[in-house]
Amino acid sequence: MKTQRSVSLGFALAALASSVALDAQAAPAAAKATAATWQDLFDGRTLAGWHQSGFEGEGAVRVEQPFRAGPGAIILEPGTTLSGVTWTNGGALPRMNYELSLEAMRVSGADFFCGLTFPVARAACTLVVGGWAGNVVGLSNVDRLDASQNETSREMEFEDGRWYRIRVRVTDERIEAWIDDARVIDLATKGRTLSLRPGDIQKSLPLGLAAFQTRAAIRSVRLRRL
Repeated sequence: MKTQRSVSLGFALAALASSVALDAQAAPAAAKATAATWQDLFDGRTLAGWHQSGFEGEGAVRVEQPFRAGPGAIILEPGTTLSGVTWTNGGALPRMNYELSLEAMRVSGADFFCGLTFPVARAACTLVVGGWAGNVVGLSNVDRLDASQNETSREMEFEDGRWYRIRVRVTDERIEAWIDDARVIDLATKGRTLSLRPGDIQKSLPLGLAAFQTRAAIRSVRLRRL
């Protein structure tokens, strides 16, 4: 009987130790999952959290819900130059080690339908999608050169009326960007000067969405910390 009790106690202690070990492994995983949770920056119904950027000659901005039988979208009407919206709660934004994602559509027009301005440490830059007559992708500015001139510049074809998934990742060492599943930017930032293009785009700080002489639709704007 004594031997049987000892065996039972041994099994109990082993089970307890195993449970503690599993809990210890689960805790970091849970914390990681929490840190990686996406936060919606656009509710799909209103411009809560955003205001019209105030560009000179801007077009109207509104939320259309539903948009083309899908979820609500921010509609940027074409102006004589830029049209856009700016996030109002800059103090809550991370400036490093985060990701932004959204979906954007060029409804009509011939220039960029997504100018995503975002913080990078003490600076900021803009991911331009479809600029310079509709097909340039790149960051403005890198070492004072805009998206059409620096090493991030590339040409892509974009279709009117199609949603494109766009994601930007900002870390201590790099800026990366994806369009759909293709990584289109991978910039090592050490020793580089990052800035905004001079002019009205400064009104997109600290986080903004803009289009140039183009009717654009934007939805599913989200952020997560890394």
